[in-house]
Amino acid sequence: MDANRFRTHTLQDRRVLGILAAALEAVEPGKIVRDFLTTAALPPHKRIYLLGIGKAAEPMTLAAAGILTHFTDALIITKHASPGTSERAAVIESGHPVPDARSLAAGRAALEFVSRLNEDDLLICLISGGGSALVAAPRDGVALEDIQSATSSLLASGATIHEINIIRRQLDRIKGGGLARATKAQVISLILSDVIGNSLETIASGLTIDSSLGTRVQNFIVGDIRIAAQAARKQAEANGFHSEILSAEIQGEARVIGLQFAKELREERGGKQQPFCLIAGGETTVTIKGNGKGGRNQELALAAVDELSGVENVLLISLATDGDDGPTDAAGAAANGESRQRAERLGMFAADHLSRNDAYPFFESLSDLLKPGYSGTNVNDLILLIGL
Repeated sequence: MDANRFRTHTLQDRRVLGILAAALEAVEPGKIVRDFLTTAALPPHKRIYLLGIGKAAEPMTLAAAGILTHFTDALIITKHASPGTSERAAVIESGHPVPDARSLAAGRAALEFVSRLNEDDLLICLISGGGSALVAAPRDGVALEDIQSATSSLLASGATIHEINIIRRQLDRIKGGGLARATKAQVISLILSDVIGNSLETIASGLTIDSSLGTRVQNFIVGDIRIAAQAARKQAEANGFHSEILSAEIQGEARVIGLQFAKELREERGGKQQPFCLIAGGETTVTIKGNGKGGRNQELALAAVDELSGVENVLLISLATDGDDGPTDAAGAAANGESRQRAERLGMFAADHLSRNDAYPFFESLSDLLKPGYSGTNVNDLILLIGL
């Protein structure tokens, strides 16, 4: 991965850019799937079918197709598909983060794809975050509009992904193991986790998770934020930083976490002269109170701006590993001890923008939005507290 994709006005240090690149390279979906399948002992079967669902479905499924070259058929359901992918598999681009008519069509296609398989077939599912919205099959008496309304309300309320997906499983028959119940085939699911604690029932709302199906269905977590954090730490130490992973299970209100991290960064900078890199992973939430533009990572960084004001040689970075932070084209933002002063010279105040959930215009004016583009992976968020 080209480290320069992460460059902003504030984020210029090549060592730090390299840390971000190393973290995402470690959770590149194709690599993770290839590593698993080259050593896996697959059960006896006549035919292999590949079904990818999620933001990382394309690279995961194509990697599986590259290893299992004798597969019979493949279907990919994702948010963004690359040109030419349809030459290897059928591809459906679907709705996210709120399901839409495309999600209904994708849900029907997925259920039809698996329902035609027999007991001696092997279905390999490549599951990643985003699957909850990308495929929908409302239960009897539930309309798409009901699911859309519930999803939008829960997202705006600051509910956690665990809480949101509990409701989704109640409204939708493909979730909570519904996909696995719809087929007679043996099922192996390779799951890239975007959920704190790797709860199988929560990732993509547990499409293949049903304990009553026994050994016919096997589910494996093949990648998560811990792998990215460990790679970031290794690269940071190679680049001359003292490095430590604070936690891979950060959760809570983005503005609260951002302020806490800013205080920790200020304190750490005051007590250490050598370069350091503190690493955290997880997923915060935003309770929407205004009509601004932003995402949880941008809001986390915005909440740190005032606390970091005047602190020299520090940098706070908050990044969505999938490249999508809220309904924006940014993956996150970077802030340092000069961000407040630079913003105020432009007539902008962090507290004002924070009150309106309006982080995007704030950091856009500072040229400090991270815009690496779609990453192809999805393992929560990565936060770096840097002392230079």
